[in-house]
Amino acid sequence: MSKLNGKIAVITGGGTGIGLATAARFVAEGAYVFIAGRRAEELARAAAVIGKNVTAVACDVTSAGDLARLYQKVKETKGHIDVLFANAGGGGRTVFGETTPERFDEIFNLNTRGVFFTVQHALPLLRDGASIILTGSIAASKGMAGLGVYAAAKAAVRSFARTWAVELKQRRIRTNVLSPGPVATPLLAGAPPEAIDHLVSLVPLARLATAEEMASVALFLASEDSSYVTGTELFADGGAAQV
Repeated sequence: MSKLNGKIAVITGGGTGIGLATAARFVAEGAYVFIAGRRAEELARAAAVIGKNVTAVACDVTSAGDLARLYQKVKETKGHIDVLFANAGGGGRTVFGETTPERFDEIFNLNTRGVFFTVQHALPLLRDGASIILTGSIAASKGMAGLGVYAAAKAAVRSFARTWAVELKQRRIRTNVLSPGPVATPLLAGAPPEAIDHLVSLVPLARLATAEEMASVALFLASEDSSYVTGTELFADGGAAQV
């Protein structure tokens, strides 16, 4: 039996990588999915790959107006949300001692402020018993040189999950964090081979994850398989942050 039969899902950062793989998996499991992202052409290609039961909405999660338009589209089309995957994010290196306020704000606006308002704007549409999934990072749990700002932004996301698990408990809305390790996505494809080799060396399973493996974990958190799981951080990292 399909695990998300008849469910309505919204996935930000849904045009590529983990977001796209998760959208495809959700549709395969019976859901109707809204994918959101900043690049309209990329979203259109993603929707074509998924093929059915999908609507693409251009949306920058750092823009209140864009979020309002996203949820207005959801409201007009389906009327509610059963699964919200706040997946949009990104980072990059920031050298301590050289980081500008503008770069700091850019990283926090996308990874922390964007996640907060993605969820807050969705609250009126979230059904009681819904599942909220936030994308974290192993960087928030490890001291990784050059990633201090990004790690702090993701640590705030982890804190949101704890707070929202309590604040939304009367509505039986579950909030959890999916924290990937290194994943073979287009974002990583441009990295130098030596950088990839270094990442792999940090992973006990000695390989990069696939986006489809992350989608399987997201499906678990979205479905009734995780009905007694809330406020937690699920590491899908090949052991990278565990040993």
